[in-house]
This record gives sequence, structure tokens and C-alpha cells, in this order.
Amino acid sequence: MNPRTLAWPRWTTSTAAEAGDTTPAELDALGAHVSSCNGCRGRWFTLRCSVDAVHDFVAGHFVTTLMIAGAVIGVASIWL
Repeated sequence: MNPRTLAWPRWTTSTAAEAGDTTPAELDALGAHVSSCNGCRGRWFTLRCSVDAVHDFVAGHFVTTLMIAGAVIGVASIWL
């Protein structure tokens, strides 16, 4: 271990050695983070989330999306 490790702020992800209580500094930092995140939500937040979900789906299924789009265009060209 490094003997020059800072003692404060001490962020841990496990509570095996000591109690799992939060400190006021941790709660203050969490409150500031939540306020910052809530402030990022604007008028178009829901639309942006929906567009991100569609983009993630299309990017993950690119070849399948191309095949479906080609089939729709092919069927449309036959009927129209």
C-alpha cells in the first residue's frame, strides 16, 4: 500500500471492515450531484431519450435494419 494515501475524503465501495453509515460530506456530494443531474433535464429530455434508444437499437442491429428497410422499399415499389 502507498503510505501517502489521503485519509479524507475516503470513498469506499465495501463496508466489510466498518459500518455502512454515510457521512454528511457524502450526502452533501450526492445531493449536489442529483441537483446537477436534474438541472440537465430540459424541455426535450424525453424526446432525446427516445431518440437515443432508437439510435442504440439501430446501431446494434444495423444489418437487420438494412434488410428490413430494403424489404419495405421493395414492397412499396411493387405496390406503387
